[in-house]
Amino acid sequence: MQLNKLRQKEVNNLFAAILTLETIEECYRFFDDLCTVGEIKSLAQRLEVARMLKAGYTYNRIEADTGASTATISRVKRCLHYGTDGYSLALDRLEANKHQQEQTEKK
Repeated sequence: MQLNKLRQKEVNNLFAAILTLETIEECYRFFDDLCTVGEIKSLAQRLEVARMLKAGYTYNRIEADTGASTATISRVKRCLHYGTDGYSLALDRLEANKHQQEQTEKK
């Protein structure tokens, strides 16, 4: 995606609104109002596809586990390799947060 085409006041406001959300429950409430169930599931599916691709899973396994089409898997893979590193940024932070939470729970 070309970021210059995306950058506009309304999109900035959307992202700023998302950044104000503090809990998973608040995210559920906001996205339930903002998106259809299908749109939310599609976004979640793409993130899971990206996670699985980074972990080295095959297209067949990803397709079987997520129900994503090979076209979706290919698009996500292209973004992982040639995109703006958004998937990697989010997935790496999720993994770091998960690791930090596990360490905190062990104490």
